[in-house]
Amino acid sequence: MFHLIVTLSAKTSEDVAPVADALARMRPMCLAEPGCTRWEAYQSLEDPKTFMLVEHWQTRAHWEAHGKLAAIQTIYVPEVLPRVTREVHPARQV
Repeated sequence: MFHLIVTLSAKTSEDVAPVADALARMRPMCLAEPGCTRWEAYQSLEDPKTFMLVEHWQTRAHWEAHGKLAAIQTIYVPEVLPRVTREVHPARQV
């Protein structure tokens, strides 16, 4: 199992709603991808500009393939990445 935690910080307050909308639209697409067992997006209640993605993939190769598929190419790259800074953390469950 390959686990990933991604922290996204909206660049401006005006970016918050479009980022939240884009992430919500991505979820069903990601969950339908080969090897995806969990894909969740959270928005901080303490800092609404902060989002966290929690992803579980059967293998790292599945996650890497995910980067070439529709959710990333048609939503994440054009709609999310220009509006955020991000930190990507491959992780292990403890």
